[in-house]
Amino acid sequence: MALPTAQDVQNHIAAGLECSHLHVEGDGEHFFATVVSPAFAGRSRVQRHQLVYAALGDRMRADIHALSMKTLTPQEFEQSA
Repeated sequence: MALPTAQDVQNHIAAGLECSHLHVEGDGEHFFATVVSPAFAGRSRVQRHQLVYAALGDRMRADIHALSMKTLTPQEFEQSA
């Protein structure tokens, strides 16, 4: 199976999680994602990451070697801009 692209990872996250902003960079094995979602409100960093992992499902275990991410609510994202 071909290595996933950053666009593949982005598409899988977007399909499983409501995102107001989503950007993924990577080389096929290692990825970095900036994920902005209202679903993150009131959740810890670990809980936010779990939501992203759930959106990726089996892809996370089978195809993606490493994923680093920055997870923000829309309000946090606007404040960081």
